[in-house]
Amino acid sequence: MEQRFKLIPAVYLVLRRGDTILLARRRNTGYQDGKYGMVSGHVDGDEPLRTAMVREAWEEAGITLLEKDLQLIHVMHRKSLVPDAVDERIDFYFAADVFTGEPQIMEPEKCDDMQWFRLDSLPDNLTPEVKAALEAMKDSRNFSEFGW
Repeated sequence: MEQRFKLIPAVYLVLRRGDTILLARRRNTGYQDGKYGMVSGHVDGDEPLRTAMVREAWEEAGITLLEKDLQLIHVMHRKSLVPDAVDERIDFYFAADVFTGEPQIMEPEKCDDMQWFRLDSLPDNLTPEVKAALEAMKDSRNFSEFGW
């Protein structure tokens, strides 16, 4: 039987505190190192999206989220920007205003800075997909396509 095309699912956390969001600078990941992104990660097999987001928030930032406090605010279908890569991804952006704990770097081998940024004063060195997603969200668009 012919194998079907597959998308790689990922979850992104738009963690909000007032008019700021939490961003983390990538390090030693092999993708967009030195640029800021969000707490994020791949969805494991047999794992609901919200469960994946709760897990990633704990693993990367040491904070506790409740699934009921996550709101899906954006979906992005994107093509890899890595030359010769053939993968496509589907990214689910979840917003949260309620969490327990103070965000901190839990994976220093993958992240070298984590801080709150005002939405009107984001760093210039954002990963391109996060920048595009934030622009779409600013325009109240809940879906975007990127990389084509």
